[in-house]
Amino acid sequence: MTGFSSRIEQVSISGIREVFEAAGEDAINLGLGQPDFPTPDHVKQAAVDAIQAGKADEYTSNKGTLELREAISAKYDRDYGLAVEPEHVIATAGGSEALHIALEAHVDQGDEVIYPDPGFVSYEALTHIAGGDPKPVPLREDLTLDPATVEEAITDDTAVFVVNSPSNPTGAVQSPEDMREFARIADEHDVLCLSDEVYEHIVFEGEHRSPLEFAESDNVAVVGACSKTYSMTGWRLGWITSSNPRIERMLRAHQYGQACATAASQYAAEAALTGPQDPVEEMVAAFEERRDVLLDGLADMGIDCPTPKGAFYAMPKVPEGWVDEVIDRGVVVVPGDAFGEHGAGYARISYATDVETLKDALEIMDEATTAVR
Repeated sequence: MTGFSSRIEQVSISGIREVFEAAGEDAINLGLGQPDFPTPDHVKQAAVDAIQAGKADEYTSNKGTLELREAISAKYDRDYGLAVEPEHVIATAGGSEALHIALEAHVDQGDEVIYPDPGFVSYEALTHIAGGDPKPVPLREDLTLDPATVEEAITDDTAVFVVNSPSNPTGAVQSPEDMREFARIADEHDVLCLSDEVYEHIVFEGEHRSPLEFAESDNVAVVGACSKTYSMTGWRLGWITSSNPRIERMLRAHQYGQACATAASQYAAEAALTGPQDPVEEMVAAFEERRDVLLDGLADMGIDCPTPKGAFYAMPKVPEGWVDEVIDRGVVVVPGDAFGEHGAGYARISYATDVETLKDALEIMDEATTAVR
């Protein structure tokens, strides 16, 4: 039998999946990283119209339809005053593929990739798949990534450092000053800052800014997606933008691995980006209400939790045995060490569920907290 590559042997199935499989069928699921809202009707209708008109029957351009890339370009102008050329955008199969092709295009065997710990599970796995060496760095007490920590970790072997704001799994939002510093670090050290911004519009406090706004070189690439903002996780539509030389190299990995993003999803994404944004505002308001319910409940049971300022996750410090006790009682949460060594002693809780269900889960968590103390 043919053996397996050393790259893939270094990657295991996500610890999040193990938690799901261990939970009962009737468990309250606070481990799922997707909005519980429907995709907006006008977005779904755009896909239906494209299918019925035969527009979804064929390949699109490898980079995606021009209309979608123009909509992405207009979005960056509208949101941040950034001039992003449509030719500098690739539509991808979700933000995950965007991360993948960015690392494939920039990481050689043995190159280092710096990323936050705790951090999104794909950063380590995709680094291994690209042949690189993962280099996780710890977070501040408030669970934000300190630019000074990143800069100290950079060596001659560093190819990429990853920034994720708002963050999965912590819900932290980096300050504009931090983002400016990340851009400076990318410029001065001539390494790529890969900015994962798929939660960019789910912000409750502060504001989201991108390193792309502050960079003086082309050493920033930005990943975006419709998945979280428009509740379109199943549509698998994301994008990446950077300078033309970088986009052309990423296009090579995308062209042979994916060819193009799904055509129907591209038309849906175009409608999401150009249509009314009211559903986004309503969803964000609901998430903020849920966050406050969760934080109050955790505080009542004496569990400390840095206040998440965005996304729809909280990452409290929990007593030893708490995660197992909560899962055994029928509530799915994810142990913090599933997101890296420095996540030990924490748990990730997703509040992408309705308030009543959240309150039911908090009652069970309270019982579990009493049991382990």
